[in-house]
Amino acid sequence: MKKAVGSLVALGYQVKLICSALGVSRSAYYRTGASGKSKLAKDPQLLDRIIQLCSAHPFWGYRRITAWLKYRENLRVNHKRVYGLMRKHHLSVPRKLYQAKRKPDTRKPVPTCANQWWGIDMTKFMVGGLGWVYLTVVEDWYTRKILGYQVGTRTKSSDWRKALESAVGCAFPSESRDHNLHLMSDNGSQPTSVSFMRACSVLGIEQAFTAYNNPKGNANTERLIRTIKEELVWVNEFKSLEEVETKLKQWVEDYNRNYPHSALGYRSPEEFQAQNRIEKAA
Repeated sequence: MKKAVGSLVALGYQVKLICSALGVSRSAYYRTGASGKSKLAKDPQLLDRIIQLCSAHPFWGYRRITAWLKYRENLRVNHKRVYGLMRKHHLSVPRKLYQAKRKPDTRKPVPTCANQWWGIDMTKFMVGGLGWVYLTVVEDWYTRKILGYQVGTRTKSSDWRKALESAVGCAFPSESRDHNLHLMSDNGSQPTSVSFMRACSVLGIEQAFTAYNNPKGNANTERLIRTIKEELVWVNEFKSLEEVETKLKQWVEDYNRNYPHSALGYRSPEEFQAQNRIEKAA
């Protein structure tokens, strides 16, 4: 079929019209080689690399796999080709059967620059022989960069303050006042505690809280926590708090430097941040 269509194209006919006359789809034509057999079965090296990526990142879909291959490994690959291989070899991430219903009028702030809106939230996970471990993270909603975090065996306001202070030290090495910085959190006991609210006031950070009827209010930070669980927590069996701290530090550095974030055009937070600085300076 490839040769026949190619000959007609050389005569000036459009591929769309030729495929319509032959009763085949254009995707089938582009997917086949000169022998008429599918090219999807002739990509052993690409398939091996996709399998490696899926093993290391079991929750990555074909879009993020494609972005990694194109922008991290400089491979000339189409997302349809990756999707076909992943589907053929049962590597695709299953679609969710249930999704939360969202009200159409729910809102969340949309930042227009870095260090305008941050989000802070907490999660917990079990460590064998130790019990529950609590992780608090602070994220810049514009760059999606993890600015600060704190991990411990208890969930206290002081842990939230330490996470926030580390974020401030990362974003504002000199001071944090007069930057019009807002911090979004839920209405939990830690962000509403007197000590945490006093710390925000001292740092010149204006607090904002999600409404009880608006589950999307802190959605960006909650999605980050899910990524941490998918990429770090669920694929490891931690034995100690020290191991958690070591691997978490390594993961955060790699995430900020290399993670292909869909909201950033599959650039990493640091790549997006650097490009944004160049565009502002131009």
